[in-house]
Amino acid sequence: MSMPAAFLGVILIWSTTPLAIQWSSEGGGFLFGVAARMWLGALFCLALMGIFSVPLPRNRAALHTYLAAGLGIFGAMFCVYWGAQFIPSGLISVLYGLTPMMTGICAALWLQEPAFSPARILGMLMGLGGLLVIFGQGLADQHIAVAGIVGVLMSVLLHSISSVWVKRIGAEVPAMAVAGGGMLVAAPLYLIAWLLLDGQTPVALTTRAGAAILYLSLMGSVVGFVLFYYVLKRMAASRIALITLVTPVLALWLGHALNDEVIDVRLWLGAALILAGLAAHQWGDRAWAQVRRRETVVDEL
Repeated sequence: MSMPAAFLGVILIWSTTPLAIQWSSEGGGFLFGVAARMWLGALFCLALMGIFSVPLPRNRAALHTYLAAGLGIFGAMFCVYWGAQFIPSGLISVLYGLTPMMTGICAALWLQEPAFSPARILGMLMGLGGLLVIFGQGLADQHIAVAGIVGVLMSVLLHSISSVWVKRIGAEVPAMAVAGGGMLVAAPLYLIAWLLLDGQTPVALTTRAGAAILYLSLMGSVVGFVLFYYVLKRMAASRIALITLVTPVLALWLGHALNDEVIDVRLWLGAALILAGLAAHQWGDRAWAQVRRRETVVDEL
């Protein structure tokens, strides 16, 4: 698979996932939605691995990789499903725009990748400014709860840690096997969480919720995770989340168009600051280096 195709696939899936997460909880609760998604996703993934003869390595490095991926899937998804109860779906994607910055910090600590150049620090500050704007709106607006914002931010942190952990292990494991092994770790944890914290069989699950669970199980869990880990193995960890530069805008539009979500000026301002910070974080050093090279050429002339 080409890298552009993998990138496009992840963008489309990640843009639609927040709205599908909210719909999947209708009539059954968020714990049933995420537990059903993960069990179905694991079954779909194992079936596809059988069809395409993809092995599930069981050496020490592979098992370590499944653990890192599975704990990340469990923690990050649990937090984002919980937070999705309190905030618009488009805002979930906006907050996930902070992933490159958190991933960059984790990669600097674990992988010794550069993370604290002037441009990247500027990007982090701009992202923080956008986050403060969104927090301010949450404090002043009844349709956005601060608890939901905190839940999604915790999800971003756990997702970033898991991604860098998998990258640091560096096991030669097929992307589909990483996704399948990770879900095999996460699925029992979700079942335990559902039994302990809910345990109620849904009696009013809507058709839209059922369709959303199936979509998230196949596209969000299997195809999305496979494409993500495919890209993760072939790029620096701090560069993976460039995908989130596009998904927030598309997710905001989808939430407004399909779910009647309110998008006011402060939310757009916060999103713009986060995305501008992301651009500075990822491309600021390169742009500055090009400017310096041009100045050097002019001086030599």
